[in-house]
Amino acid sequence: AVAMLRELRRRWRSYKYRFVPWLALNLRRQRRTLRYVPESSQDKIIADEDVFETLLKTFKALFINDFSRQADILALLPEVKCQYLELLTVEQKQSEVNSCNHQHVFSPEEVLFNTLGFTVSRDRSSLVSAGTGVFVTRGFVPKGMVVSMYPGTVYRKHEPIFFQSLGNPFIFRCIDGVLIDGNDKGLSRSVYRSCSRRDQLGPLQMSDESWLTATLQNPLAVGQYVNNCSHDKAANVCYQEFDVPGHFPVELKQYLPNIVYSHDIESHLRCVVLVTLRDIKQGEELFSNYYTVVS
Repeated sequence: AVAMLRELRRRWRSYKYRFVPWLALNLRRQRRTLRYVPESSQDKIIADEDVFETLLKTFKALFINDFSRQADILALLPEVKCQYLELLTVEQKQSEVNSCNHQHVFSPEEVLFNTLGFTVSRDRSSLVSAGTGVFVTRGFVPKGMVVSMYPGTVYRKHEPIFFQSLGNPFIFRCIDGVLIDGNDKGLSRSVYRSCSRRDQLGPLQMSDESWLTATLQNPLAVGQYVNNCSHDKAANVCYQEFDVPGHFPVELKQYLPNIVYSHDIESHLRCVVLVTLRDIKQGEELFSNYYTVVS
């Protein structure tokens, strides 16, 4: 019984940093954990175009790095294949200058470092009893940079999320009431996988399932593990909502770590990215503002 109580206490200590009622009760004592914006339309640290360009640049680099496994997709998209072959030719010429005669396949983390100048990964949080956190493990992240993404199933208002929400600390609420379930275990995991496979068109994947595993295809998809800031640890990143535009390249959707729950709704896919509020150096942990107050 004592061991059981000790285990429950340990789990609560880890869980409370993500438990909405606990956070709400502690807001008065933690004013610095709130972020105020004048209106929801101004809840942007950087422009949507900048978010789009960063994701495009990263996903293109991941696609080219994984080019040998994209044959089925490229067979369906001959125009796209020509574009990438041109990009690949340029890269190969640069490789030859560096005395490499064959294309080296990098890990997704290496691709991220080579493309944006940093890597992020999950590790034990520096907050006492906060469980897992996210760290800049290599490189440097300048202010105003997309540093990670919040993965998960996207629920519109009034869509059924009750059973998925039970004991789930990974549900993110957007300003307009859209919810993103970033839990990589249990029912949430099954729902995401089911929706992802439902939306697949032949070899064309509309989303990334790898964030549910230990081996990430998109190394940015760790945002659900970023802890809320505290008195001692000020926020250095901020959530920013981003609707994926209709012209987002179809061959790159395999790296988007989000999927809509209701397949029949005609609207843009909602993603949430984390943007840096200041320069972040190697070894630093990411801390966010869970609460954005729209005045």
